[in-house]
Amino acid sequence: MTVGTGREIGKHQRVRGELEDLIAGMSAGEPLPAERDLAARLGVARMTLRRAVDSLVDEQRLVRRQGSGTFVAATSTVAQRLSASSFSADMRARGLRPGSHTLLSRQAPAGVVLSAVLGVPPSSPVLHVRRLRTADDVPMALEDLHVPCDIAPGLTGDDLEGASFYQLLATRYGTPVVAGTQTAEPTLVTTDDAAELLVPVGTPAFLFERTSRRADGRVAEFVRSIYRGDRYRIVVDIFPPGS
Repeated sequence: MTVGTGREIGKHQRVRGELEDLIAGMSAGEPLPAERDLAARLGVARMTLRRAVDSLVDEQRLVRRQGSGTFVAATSTVAQRLSASSFSADMRARGLRPGSHTLLSRQAPAGVVLSAVLGVPPSSPVLHVRRLRTADDVPMALEDLHVPCDIAPGLTGDDLEGASFYQLLATRYGTPVVAGTQTAEPTLVTTDDAAELLVPVGTPAFLFERTSRRADGRVAEFVRSIYRGDRYRIVVDIFPPGS
């Protein structure tokens, strides 16, 4: 029984992989070949093919239209490898136009929690900017940026309208970000966030939290971001020990 289950899993993964290769070379809205023809082409039973297609439909990479067939989804997912780079750099690397719109900007004392994260006294002023991040004008993420005011004196939310914080640090203040730590975990979109991201309440999403440092070791920012789960995918490169 265990062997049989393993074989089925292996077959499913193979068929899914071949389907992914197929749709990677297709345009949005292009139909898949007929189920019977595709099953014969891949050398599998139609039920096995259907399960692999179902998994891609669940991930919104394929779309079924009753009476018409199965089509490549019009909305592509941005794949992100785990690396130290800004949102703007990530989007440009994927051929997308990054954008940002400032929703909120204010200064306030760091308080107990932010003081520990940013490495500043609780009374130190911190700039909090909430931004909607877009890719080709489509909402991608909501970002809450926290910056000690002495790290970037005079910085405002207006400065970050359509701009990269990392680029501003490097060009205006001469203190580029050189390292950072980021965590990622699954979450669900709340009522307030859903309105900005244009998704239903409760939609699966990624929660990223990141601290970034300058060359002198000071924390330059703490960022908390909610990324749409239907538009973002994490890719991890794995290398066997000793490779």
